[in-house]
Amino acid sequence: MEIEYLKQLQNNPIPYPNEKEFNGEIKGISESKITYLEQLYNNGNPFPIVLKELLYLAGKSCYVIDWGPFVKQEELQQFVREVIQEENHIITRPFYVFDSTSGIYLFIYLDEGDNPSYHVMDPYEPDSSKWIKKWNKTIQQLVNDGVELVKEGLTPF
Repeated sequence: MEIEYLKQLQNNPIPYPNEKEFNGEIKGISESKITYLEQLYNNGNPFPIVLKELLYLAGKSCYVIDWGPFVKQEELQQFVREVIQEENHIITRPFYVFDSTSGIYLFIYLDEGDNPSYHVMDPYEPDSSKWIKKWNKTIQQLVNDGVELVKEGLTPF
């Protein structure tokens, strides 16, 4: 796969190359697995390019994105959808969660172009008008900022 948006991550696959005991190398998933996920979560339509790149480069392990305790992408997606339902929220558009941190989830709508802004979801927020907030930042910006922080010796989170 040709990488257009996430070249920073592609060019920096190991966060701390001088620290031998740190094992934080990115690990991706196959293009066939991405196609399978598109079938499940986007009615067979292609994902935005930036999401495909993120999954291809780091869909199993990433030092700037937290996939949470989930081993497979489907586990994260299913868990979040169950929580949304349990908390009596509804999302009618196709979406994909790409970060899971302490009950807060980052996601994109899959119908907003190839490098969409992401949203922050707190399904436990009781006010149904506040449980989703749009961030004016893209996955590309989030990942690039995280890579730069790590290159400076800081944490990306």
